Amino acid sequence: MPAPSSSRPIGSATRGTTNPNRLRRMDRWIAAAHGAVLRRGEAPVAVDLGYGAAPWTAVELLDRLRTVRPGARVVGVEIDAARVAAARPYEREGLAFAHGGFEVPLPGGARPVLIRAANVLRQYEEGEVAAVWRRLCGRLAPGGLLVEGTCDEIGRRHVWVALDPAGPRTVTFAARLGSLERPSDLAERLPKALIHRNVPGEPVHAFLRDFDRAWAAAAPYAPLSARQRWIRSAQTLRTAGWPLVDGPRRWRQGEITVRWEALAPRA
Repeated sequence: MPAPSSSRPIGSATRGTTNPNRLRRMDRWIAAAHGAVLRRGEAPVAVDLGYGAAPWTAVELLDRLRTVRPGARVVGVEIDAARVAAARPYEREGLAFAHGGFEVPLPGGARPVLIRAANVLRQYEEGEVAAVWRRLCGRLAPGGLLVEGTCDEIGRRHVWVALDPAGPRTVTFAARLGSLERPSDLAERLPKALIHRNVPGEPVHAFLRDFDRAWAAAAPYAPLSARQRWIRSAQTLRTAGWPLVDGPRRWRQGEITVRWEALAPRA
């Protein structure tokens, strides 16, 4: 069991809102897109940072990662000590909970191969995000990954950024497609680094504009399914020059992943 941090945790407590299966889209993407990272080492450690008032997301993360790496371990890290105490009865082999924040306290100074921070930075100022990203990436094991983003209360709509110590790499848009009227509905779930940049002149605004146009043009595919309409829209975006890093296999899951540099805020 991880020992509590001896110093004051870095960061502020979130509202703590959580629900079972809220982060399933993010978890499945991590397992599919970055399984190679999880297979490194004998018992790779992943961190569920800021899991909230209930430990469901940490429990689920362990189960999903073990479909890729049976020996994976998960540590849920929470800045609210009462939430850690409430989670301790759920500990089991491979799953533990620790009191801490952005310093990501792990026993023996261990470095995780994955830090997942969902709905954590929403309450911070945009100008604080880069420093938090650097701090968290500095805790990663070599080749490790930080996934930071935002979703709605039941996990229908989600946008996240994947980073390594060199900086942001990709942005993923994911949704239960039947819940969308248009792709720009996802704008309200943009992570903190992008949500205030959804304005004319910014790349993320241009991307969502083009995504809506591609979705409208793909309307004839709607009778087949929302999935087929999404796939066709993704093909149109790629043809238009947007650097998508995935393909139909992930598009079928209601995902599209774009290189960060194409959506990064203008200076």
